[in-house]
Amino acid sequence: MATRHHAEALHNQIVKQKTAAAVEDAKNRKALGDIGNMVNLRITDGKPVHRPVTSFGVQLIANAQAAAAAKKFQKQVSDDGTAKKKPVVKNSKPEVVIDISPATKQKEKQEKKSFHASSSKKKVHSLSSVLTARSKVACGIQDIDAADVDNELYMSEYVEDLYIFYKLQENLCRPQDYMSSQVEINAKMRAILVDWLIEVHYKFELMPETLYLTMSIIDRYLSVESVLRKELQLVGVSALLIACKYEEIWAPGINDFISISDGAYTREQILKMEKEILNKLDWCLTFPTPYVFIVRFLKAAASDKEMEYMTFFFAELSLMHYSMVVMYCPSMIAASAIYAAQCSLKKSPLWNKTLQYYTGFSEEQLIDCAKHMVSFHSAAPGSKLTVVYRKYSKDELGGVALRSPATKFVESLM
Repeated sequence: MATRHHAEALHNQIVKQKTAAAVEDAKNRKALGDIGNMVNLRITDGKPVHRPVTSFGVQLIANAQAAAAAKKFQKQVSDDGTAKKKPVVKNSKPEVVIDISPATKQKEKQEKKSFHASSSKKKVHSLSSVLTARSKVACGIQDIDAADVDNELYMSEYVEDLYIFYKLQENLCRPQDYMSSQVEINAKMRAILVDWLIEVHYKFELMPETLYLTMSIIDRYLSVESVLRKELQLVGVSALLIACKYEEIWAPGINDFISISDGAYTREQILKMEKEILNKLDWCLTFPTPYVFIVRFLKAAASDKEMEYMTFFFAELSLMHYSMVVMYCPSMIAASAIYAAQCSLKKSPLWNKTLQYYTGFSEEQLIDCAKHMVSFHSAAPGSKLTVVYRKYSKDELGGVALRSPATKFVESLM
């Protein structure tokens, strides 16, 4: 009998401890709100507090249920000490518990898997790219795109294929020798127009691409259409308007072009010429200009700012000369401008395997074109058309035009 009373006392003590622990823990934690899968809404400072059901909350509920069952069991004990059969208390959880917390372990695992999968895809290289990289190393060619593999804006996976396409496309878009078919204009008039357009381009602070596209549009249009002398400037203004719309984020308005041409042409005339040019070119404006190749070749040359300014100086001098446009393709003009800049800045070596690989031209192929560019530099200070020379004589562009022309140096190479 004493053993039975001792067991009941021990059981009651255990139940009291569990109940007290559950009550104390409930005081220390905020109650769980009853929103579908939430329970026990508590008002704190006049505001309801909602928290999602967690594993710890489920355990609290189970403990409270166990305490309630124990109390019920005590009431069933008879006065003479006899007890009915103790009911089985199941430490069960709610049937449906949905965790709506923002970050669950399962979601984190899925995110980690997807992240590792995406990162692993970037690191996968095709067999052809691996073989190409190995062949470059074997031939002493620097991979100029290796540092940009993780930057999607550089398109390192297919940038070489893109420039192979440019090389094929530049020959299809090259202007023909059109001066012989023009009645009222000549190469000198074209040079005056280009000199004026370069000045307008510089004052408007337009993108470099806009200038080269403007000149390509003019030459392509003059290749298929005979233009009167009084309309040549109109062609230039309309071509610049088209190029601005194509390349610029904030293109100048038509009133700006009317202003720079001193009101020589009306709004209707400019729009009419713009439409005519686009129709003659079949609305095809996406074609490689020298600028497209210069950017790529400068990267292969590991150029600095001075080298960059000098290269663009030679390239813009070439834009003014009709003979350069007819004789040489855009990629050769770009490569020769870099070679002429190397000579003017006394770089060593002047040409290497990396430059030859990415430009597609050997040093011997470029000397003749580079010689013309150096001669343009030599004649620029005494020329009547001095916009390019004055532009690149400024400190903001490195003052590269003030450097001594490399005429004798290039002649010695030849």
